[in-house]
Amino acid sequence: MIISRGELLTDSAMSLEFAVQHPCVLRARYSERHLREWGRLSNLHTILTTGDRSAPSDDKLKWIEESATEVELLQTETVVCANCPACLPPEVAGEGEAVGCLGRINYPIDAAFEKFLADRVQLALDTIDKVDQPRLLHILVDPESPFDGEATKELRRVTTSGSLRFFELRLPIRLTRGGSHLTTDHVFDLMAGFRSEDAEQTTYTREFPFAATADYYDFLDLMLRNDVSELERERLRARSRNYAQFLRLLSAIERAEALNTRVLVD
Repeated sequence: MIISRGELLTDSAMSLEFAVQHPCVLRARYSERHLREWGRLSNLHTILTTGDRSAPSDDKLKWIEESATEVELLQTETVVCANCPACLPPEVAGEGEAVGCLGRINYPIDAAFEKFLADRVQLALDTIDKVDQPRLLHILVDPESPFDGEATKELRRVTTSGSLRFFELRLPIRLTRGGSHLTTDHVFDLMAGFRSEDAEQTTYTREFPFAATADYYDFLDLMLRNDVSELERERLRARSRNYAQFLRLLSAIERAEALNTRVLVD
């Protein structure tokens, strides 16, 4: 998770970043750290030039001018992404994502998405026979589950120096019946993946390892897409920017499974 500083800091600049780690022309020439920096640059440049409706300050105009050469270079270099098998669908939360295999989930996680997710987990627990439930759902409800919710609980308490938060809701949503010992803190812990062993090289501290991609795909597909009508999806997109961003993460996991690789997360 990267927090930008200075006057250019907005809630759009604080995000959970992820990448499909696939060997490609760009990775042969640039480090993972460099591609990640390009991802932030292209995202912020898009926000300031197309998505920011406020009057541009002198600092913003100066930053846009000073970054023009680098933005032009990254736009030229990332043309190859369109033909890469790891490239994620541009129509799914792809605004400003010049590096095609990258994506981000902006903080704070909005209340509309958290409530949707809580409802979906509860529905799965209430209506799907245990034998048919995704493996990650079994792990989530297990009293010995490693996803104890503590990491998310700590994030919920944080307010940055710029008065930004990681979650819009100050308290998690508690589940009932078969999930009565769970809250959405446990669910977000599960969705954060696992600690990465090579963070010094990649700069990503967590990952969805290849061995777990099928399980994560099954779980997220059930939560985000299965039996969700197009009308409900449109309502979600209108109320929650996070919904489309988690769909992009699902696409990343799907690509990683097909390419025998992992998704890096931080």
